[in-house]
Amino acid sequence: MIRHVVLLRFKDEASAAQRSELALAFAGLKRDIAQITAMEWGVNASAEGLDKGYTHCFVASFAGTAERDAYLPHPAHQAFVAQLQPWLADVLVVDYTPAGEAA
Repeated sequence: MIRHVVLLRFKDEASAAQRSELALAFAGLKRDIAQITAMEWGVNASAEGLDKGYTHCFVASFAGTAERDAYLPHPAHQAFVAQLQPWLADVLVVDYTPAGEAA
């Protein structure tokens, strides 16, 4: 199993409505891309103040690296990236295999 963690930092000019629309579009990739076995997301609620401006976190799960690799160029994913790009200040992506599980 592979977990694909994506943290988003939006540009200041992205309205709350635009951020919400983009978050729902990202989460909606699960219904459009069969390789995604699970998707969860949320808005930062940390009290530590260490978020560096990242406000939204998404975690997509894949059965393995082949499924993750098929997702990256998938037309639905690429269309979402194009929709997100004008409003994105920064993105941080980390993929990992959960401890104790093989890739």
